[in-house]
Amino acid sequence: MLEHGGKLREAAQRYGRNDWLDLSTGLNPNGYPALAVAPDAWHRLPEHDPALLDAAQCYYRAPRMLAVAGTQAAIQALPRLRVPSRVVVASPSYAEHLHHWSQHGHCTSAVPYDELDAAIDTSDVLVVCNPNNPTGATVPRDTLLEWARRLAARGGWLVVDEAFADTDGAHSVADAAQTPGMLVLRSVGKFFGLAGLRLGFVAAQEDILTQLADLLGPWAVSGPAQQVARAALEDDAWQQATLARLHSAGKRLRALLADHGIASHGTALFQWWPEPHAEAFHEHMAQRGIWVRLFREAARGIRLGLPPDEAGWQRLELALNEWTDR
Repeated sequence: MLEHGGKLREAAQRYGRNDWLDLSTGLNPNGYPALAVAPDAWHRLPEHDPALLDAAQCYYRAPRMLAVAGTQAAIQALPRLRVPSRVVVASPSYAEHLHHWSQHGHCTSAVPYDELDAAIDTSDVLVVCNPNNPTGATVPRDTLLEWARRLAARGGWLVVDEAFADTDGAHSVADAAQTPGMLVLRSVGKFFGLAGLRLGFVAAQEDILTQLADLLGPWAVSGPAQQVARAALEDDAWQQATLARLHSAGKRLRALLADHGIASHGTALFQWWPEPHAEAFHEHMAQRGIWVRLFREAARGIRLGLPPDEAGWQRLELALNEWTDR
């Protein structure tokens, strides 16, 4: 398996401590307060709930969606829906995309963001994270729509992973997912902080969603997950309050890093920078019980998520002080 954030059990075993401040995942640290679900959700087979899809399509402004067991399920399945193709994956980005497209007979290449436009006309599929994970870089909406048009002209796909788009949807193309060849992935794990639900959505044309649903099979999303996600997607008051809080926290994190000489980039949920001493920084933080995400390859650097409370902010600031004073 590829390396990801989290893995606190592994960290606890390695460093012999359990008081971790986990900043490694980029998830909302104060997620949606999931309420108790109806008892029958635990005992009945989980039929697809049309009300969940209505809530998702309203929230994401998408014309048609399919619920999946986390966007990871779609990432693993989509390469199986095409004959061998020329696939370009924006680099750096979420590593699971390139990993799975490379496993099903496709000819894959990782292309830097500033070279993607030149790669469109010799590709059948383009995969891009927007905002990017881990750097936070964005591609303008108009550019994505133009790329989709060029790809669709010869039966190609544009796959846009919008897992981190909830805090800034200016460049989202979920509403344009009826465009031929456009596929958009959305997640309730990041903004809503509900990663444990394993629930996401795919927006696309009906024929693609039908093929994907057939491949994933029945009962792909649990009944409890559907009920909790529907409540979160319909809770406009919580969403608006959380947006304001996350934008404030994101600015605070970026300013805190800047105060310590770190020029970072990211979203309201995380900050990333190309740290020249990435391994040393990761170890420095781990020794203080702060778990950050270390990237060793294409996006070599560090990604930090948001602390959950004031004690966490103070702990992070102290560790940063000790890093700059070393």
